[in-house]
Amino acid sequence: FVLLCLGLGFIILALARPQLGSKLREVESRGIEMMLVVDVSNSMLAEDFQPNRLERTKYAIDKLFDGLKQDRVGLVVFAGDAVVQLPITSDYRMAKAFARRISPSMVSVQGTDIGQALSLATMSFSEKGDNPAGRVIVLITDGEGHDSGAIEAAERADDAIAVAERAAQMGVKIFTIGIGTPEGAPIQIGGEFIKDDKGEMVVSKLGEPLLEKIAQATDGAYIRSTNQSIGLDEIVRTINNMEKGDLAALRFEEFNEQYQYLLIAALVLLLLEFLLLDRRNPLLRRFNIFGTDTEK
Repeated sequence: FVLLCLGLGFIILALARPQLGSKLREVESRGIEMMLVVDVSNSMLAEDFQPNRLERTKYAIDKLFDGLKQDRVGLVVFAGDAVVQLPITSDYRMAKAFARRISPSMVSVQGTDIGQALSLATMSFSEKGDNPAGRVIVLITDGEGHDSGAIEAAERADDAIAVAERAAQMGVKIFTIGIGTPEGAPIQIGGEFIKDDKGEMVVSKLGEPLLEKIAQATDGAYIRSTNQSIGLDEIVRTINNMEKGDLAALRFEEFNEQYQYLLIAALVLLLLEFLLLDRRNPLLRRFNIFGTDTEK
């Protein structure tokens, strides 16, 4: 009776599928590694795109993540300095959460140092050995900096083009998106418009020539945003036709199942119960296994 109850008890526990911890599983796939490089300088607060350039960019990035499947994404934000906001990952839910928090306060130094941002993005791809296929940088910026002089701006432009040429040698393509209008719009922070040293209102205009040169250097493409489309959809369609690279990811989705051990224990107990029960097994009747008084 005890053996039978224990056996049935182990079967019930096995049906509950007890699990312990988790195990790593490496999943192989083919896809693209995409680093999004987003300008968070104050000029991205201009309102020629509603509600402003930066908010429209964040909305487009959120929609972009909804359409990805096996690709990896990372995020770099920049102004006068550059910061990796999100390392390369395939966790789109986390990527969306990080993208929603993008703001100018993430970078303390104002300006528009595109070269430094592209350099940081190029170094942020995962190690893939001799297979560099499927690496893309998408640069989203208005392409204009108001916090540097003409000479410094020219030096930064040359540096950005040099970085793009190095990226091309590494097999990385750069797609640039210019967000803004050629007519431009004033920049408003905290309800007040930014003014220059002469007291005149600063108007941020789209700077396209540099963005076009960066894209050309890597055989990428330049797209000017509109109020209807930022341009990410067009770039994704182009990227989907590119050669995919081999991607490997460690997943924690599978837990260590323990039910099989309970089933084995249950089978052993039920087998013993079957062998020891004399009315089911007449061959064992002559053996007094439990030392009971058989004459009774």
